[in-house]
Amino acid sequence: MKRKKSIFLGKRITALSFLLLFSLAMIFPKSGWTQDPTGAKTGTLSDIDTAAVKTLDTLSKAKDSSTVKLSEHLNQLAATVHSIGDADGHNKIAINIMWTLIAGFLVMFMQAGFAMVETGFTQKKNVAHTMLMNFLIYAIGMLGFWIVGFAIMFGGALNPATLGGAAGVTSHEVVIHLFGHDFGIAGSAAYFLNSKVYDVGVFTLFLFQMVFMDTTATIPTGAMAERWTLKSFIVYGFFISMFVYPLFGNWVWGGGWLSALGTNFGLGHGHVDFAGSSVVHMVGGVAALAGALVIGPRYGKYGKDGSVKTIPGHNIPMAIIGTFILAFGWFGFNPGSTLAGGDLRISIVAVNTMLASAAGAIAALFYMYIKGSKADPGMIANGMLAGLVAITAPCAFVTAISAVIIGAISGILVILVYNFVDTKLKIDDPVGAFAVHGANGAWGVLSLGLFADGSYGDGWNGVPGTVKGLFYGDYKQFIAQCIGTITCFVFVFVTMYIFFKVLNKIIPLRSKEADEIAGLDIPETGVLGYVD
Repeated sequence: MKRKKSIFLGKRITALSFLLLFSLAMIFPKSGWTQDPTGAKTGTLSDIDTAAVKTLDTLSKAKDSSTVKLSEHLNQLAATVHSIGDADGHNKIAINIMWTLIAGFLVMFMQAGFAMVETGFTQKKNVAHTMLMNFLIYAIGMLGFWIVGFAIMFGGALNPATLGGAAGVTSHEVVIHLFGHDFGIAGSAAYFLNSKVYDVGVFTLFLFQMVFMDTTATIPTGAMAERWTLKSFIVYGFFISMFVYPLFGNWVWGGGWLSALGTNFGLGHGHVDFAGSSVVHMVGGVAALAGALVIGPRYGKYGKDGSVKTIPGHNIPMAIIGTFILAFGWFGFNPGSTLAGGDLRISIVAVNTMLASAAGAIAALFYMYIKGSKADPGMIANGMLAGLVAITAPCAFVTAISAVIIGAISGILVILVYNFVDTKLKIDDPVGAFAVHGANGAWGVLSLGLFADGSYGDGWNGVPGTVKGLFYGDYKQFIAQCIGTITCFVFVFVTMYIFFKVLNKIIPLRSKEADEIAGLDIPETGVLGYVD
C-alpha cells in the first residue's frame, strides 16, 4: 500500500514539475533569449562594417555642440555613410556576379545534354564520333571566343552596370554612319581578354557568354552527324565561334544596329531577345541547315524513287536523359540572362520557361495522336526542347498563359518543320536541329513581338517605357522582331553555306562512303564507342 502511495505521489510531483516549467517558459520574456530561431535578428550593420558601428555609437553619445565639433561629427557621419554604402554596393554586385557565374555553370552542363541527345538519336556505330564532336566543340569554341569572338561581340559593351560597370575598362564599337544614324557592326576591344580588360565583371560576362556561344556551335553537330569529318569540323568550330555567332550577337546584345532599331527608327525597343532564341538557337539552327544541305544526306536515307527511309537512333533512354539535362540547364540559360541576382523577375522567367517546355511536349504528343500516330519519345522530347527554344526570347516579357500558348505552338511547329525538311526538301537532319532550334528560334523572337505584355523592360536598348508586343498595342515592336529574324536567317545561311562550300574544297566535309557505312568510330577516332 505504501508503495502505491509512493508511486502516486511521484507522478503528482512529476506532473507539477512539468506544469511549473511550462509556466516559467510562458512567463519568461522572449526578449531575454540570446538565440535567434527565426533569423530576424541575424545580419545587421555590424556584419557590414564594425568601424561604422563604432562611429555611429560615438556620434550618438557626443554632447559637444560647438561648430568645430559638429563639423567633425558630420565628417565622421559622411565617412560612415560612404563606408556602409560601399559595403552594400559591393554585396549587391557580389550577388549579381555569383548568380551569373552559377547560371553559366548550369549552361555549361548543357553540353552533356546535347551530347546525349544527339548520340542517342544516331546510330551505335558512330557513338564515339558524335560524342567527340560534342566534347571538342566546348574546347574549340572557348578558345575561338577568347581569341576574337568575345571582342567582336561585346567589345562595345563591356561595362554592364549589374556586374559592376567595369571601371577603368574602355569599350569600343566599330560604327558606320548611314541615313543620318550610327550603325554598330562589331566590337573591337578585349581580344584575348588582355590586360586592359582585366576586370571581374568582364571575366564574368565572358564566361556566361562563352557557354551561350558553345550552345550555338554544338547544334550543327546533330544535323551533320554520322558523315562529318573531324578535321573539317574543327575548322568550322573556330569559324563560328570567332566570327559568325559574335557578329550577329553584337548586333542584338553588344550595342549593334539591330538593338538600335528603336532609338534610330522608333521601332519599339529594337530587336529584343532576352536569352537567345535568335542569337543562340536560330543562328545554330540555320547554320545546321546550311551544313546539312552542303554535306548531303546519309547513305540509304533517300531512295532513288524519292522514298524516305527512317534511320532510327540507337538509344532512346540516352536521348531522354539528355533532354532532361538540357531542361535543367535552361534554368541557367533564361533566368541567368538577367545578369542580376537581385532582379526578382527571375521567378517569372523560370516559371515561364517550365510552362513552355511542358506545353511543347504535350502539344507534340496530342498532335501525333490526332494525326493517328503513336507517341514517339524522340518527337515528344523535341517538342519539349522546341518549347524551351521558343520561350527563350520572350520569357521575361510575357504572362504564364502566353508562355503556354507559345510552347504549345512550338510543339506542333517542330513536327511540321521536321517533316517538311525531311520529306519535301530532302535535307537529312538526324536530330531535327533546324526544326527545334532554327524554326522555333524564329518563332520565339516573333512571339515576343506579339505577346510582350508591357510589365517589364523599361529602358531596354535605351528606349523609355516597357516592352509591348502587337497584342498589347505596339505593332512597331513586332516589325523590329521581323527585321531581326529575317536578318538572322539571311546572314547566317548565306555566310555558312559559302563557308561550307569553300571548306569542302580544301578539307572534305564528307567522310568516305565505306567509312560511313561501317561506322565513323574507328576511321575518325580510332576507338569504338561500345565494345561488345
